[in-house]
Amino acid sequence: MLKRKDNRQKGKLSLSRYFQKLSPGDSVAVVRELAIPFGYLKRIQGRTGVVKAKRGSAFEVRVKELNKPKTYFIQPVHLKKIEVSK
Repeated sequence: MLKRKDNRQKGKLSLSRYFQKLSPGDSVAVVRELAIPFGYLKRIQGRTGVVKAKRGSAFEVRVKELNKPKTYFIQPVHLKKIEVSK
């Protein structure tokens, strides 16, 4: 679990991650950006999910948690797009 950034990354914010483009159906991983407050439980850190829609500046992400699908609204800076092999 991420608790702190290494010394070279402290205070830095990746603008490319903040303004990344995601479309419905993309697979994403939840990776907290420590410089910005994260409004959810830490246990969804590292989970993977599917983007369902865009709501304002956030994305609606469906994450499976304890065998139940749950929907979270997460800012794009906390998401990392992953490639799914078919």
